[in-house]
Amino acid sequence: MSHADDHQGTRRDFLYYATAGTGAVVTGAAVWPLVNQMNPSADVQALASIRVDVADVAPGTQLTVLWQGKPVFIRHRTGEEIQAAMADDSIVDSLPDRDARNENLAAEALATDANRTIPSPEGEGAGAWIVQMGVCTHLGCVPLGDGAGDFGGWFCPCHGSHYDLSGRIRKGPAPRNLEIPPAAFVDGSTIELG
Repeated sequence: MSHADDHQGTRRDFLYYATAGTGAVVTGAAVWPLVNQMNPSADVQALASIRVDVADVAPGTQLTVLWQGKPVFIRHRTGEEIQAAMADDSIVDSLPDRDARNENLAAEALATDANRTIPSPEGEGAGAWIVQMGVCTHLGCVPLGDGAGDFGGWFCPCHGSHYDLSGRIRKGPAPRNLEIPPAAFVDGSTIELG
């Protein structure tokens, strides 16, 4: 074996490695835009979570906000409303939907009033705040609130579904309770959705 043959092998190896490296860089440059396009856009990321100031929501009233393109009902319940909703806990086993449908709890949680409300800020009684999606679970209409319907909660005018003060389906064609999104107080007057 001569010195020239040794040199040729080294040059050939270099060309193989250089070609393979260039191919890897070109492939990465071609694939990166395809992978990057699957990331959510800035407007979608901005809607992933929102903060809502509820300082001006008096007991017995509700606020409707838009989150991820859907209405969300935020209701500040009175003591009488809380008592009435808790009294209805005795019929949970006979409800059309026994599940809490609360994304803040385990999926198997029962639809008791306590499992359908969010923990209140310090100094306020338990069960004062209920946050739920404002979309009827039948065909997606927006229910009317403020004591509408036969059970003092929400009523869907499209097909006649009646929800109680806890957002539980009580009468009508809706198959499920109103959904409760991920929600929590971040301070005494601000709720974060998402």
